[in-house]
Amino acid sequence: MERLRITTEQGDLDVPLIHRFLSEHTSWAKGIPLSLVQTSMKHSLCFGGFLADTQIAFARVISDYATFANLVDVFVLPEHRGKGYGKALMDAVLAHPELQGLRRFTLATGDAHGLYAQYGFTAPLHPQSLMERYFPGLYTAVH
Repeated sequence: MERLRITTEQGDLDVPLIHRFLSEHTSWAKGIPLSLVQTSMKHSLCFGGFLADTQIAFARVISDYATFANLVDVFVLPEHRGKGYGKALMDAVLAHPELQGLRRFTLATGDAHGLYAQYGFTAPLHPQSLMERYFPGLYTAVH
């Protein structure tokens, strides 16, 4: 496996690639406008995974940096999956100095439970206490 270089420098991130992948290849952000991706990244701790100068992975953390964080928008481009890059990205996220000592770190996944379980993520202890407002299809709805 070629070593994945991971950065949190916003200026290094390939925003068109991130937008294209999220808007075209995910179930959770299908159709998301570029401006929303840019705003979400501006207000988050973003991790880009690179092979040489080419970005192949991404993750975004929303946090108060004291008590809570939520991991979102995680992806490795399909042609690079199965090579350990998802684990390298998770290692970097969980080792980040600003994300230490948090009481709660959450995420939602439809198909990567096995990966996240390796990092201590489990089903909520009290799922009945969790609530959400969720608007699937918001970005593809005709206005």
